[in-house]
Amino acid sequence: MKKLQLLSAIVAVLSLSSCTDDATTGGGSASVNVRLTDAPALYDKVNIDVQKIEFNTNNGWNSLSVNTPGVYNLLDFRNGMDVLLAKAELPAGAVTQMRLVLGPNNSVVKNGVTYPLETPSSMQSGLKFNWNQTLEENGAYNVWIDFDAARSIVKRGNGTYALKPVIRAFSELTDGQIKGYVLPQAANAQVHVISPANDTIATALPNLADGFYMFKGLPANTYTVSFDADATTPYVDQNQTGVTVVYGQVNNLGTKTLTQ
Repeated sequence: MKKLQLLSAIVAVLSLSSCTDDATTGGGSASVNVRLTDAPALYDKVNIDVQKIEFNTNNGWNSLSVNTPGVYNLLDFRNGMDVLLAKAELPAGAVTQMRLVLGPNNSVVKNGVTYPLETPSSMQSGLKFNWNQTLEENGAYNVWIDFDAARSIVKRGNGTYALKPVIRAFSELTDGQIKGYVLPQAANAQVHVISPANDTIATALPNLADGFYMFKGLPANTYTVSFDADATTPYVDQNQTGVTVVYGQVNNLGTKTLTQ
């Protein structure tokens, strides 16, 4: 999944039970930290106006105030970076959905020009996405809102931009990671995670300074990682097969050096 890095995206010791639809606990509360993260996008900025976060629990929708409501540039939160959006106590028990409420000040910057980012009317009531977990009494949880900017921004034929949000949530329990470096910087490479079904599920733009890249929130599986040099350079693409992702672990691929 390509991601245009946006707000870039929503920590403590994680203590989660397995996901069930009917699991409940008897009273009490759990602390939840919500962080925003994103992956790369071919824009200068992707600005999202975050106003509120809501969780659907056994007691209905619970609203969390954002620490600093306002505009976040998602591209600030790529390659493992994130920002704390909210911290709150929620009733212990099952959580099935989250809802992200945006304000009107959304925009995208391309080649130095700022364009309004039109948002769907559903943003007024909040965009729903799934997060199926059971919050244990006195538990502490970190959950990341992963905003796929690359797939979420649509350029229309008339030159305007629209937001069609693609969002998912993951916790430390469901956070498989891959990291490494790709060199030389002159190759201007992109890194892709490719599923066994040959679908690209994530893309990273390595840091220009050192070639570092990182993927978070990957489902447990065995992948191919492709290192694709910019077509305008003389460097040759490379693939690494059999890359295993395990929840709660980081697979460090070390340094990949592309050759001419």
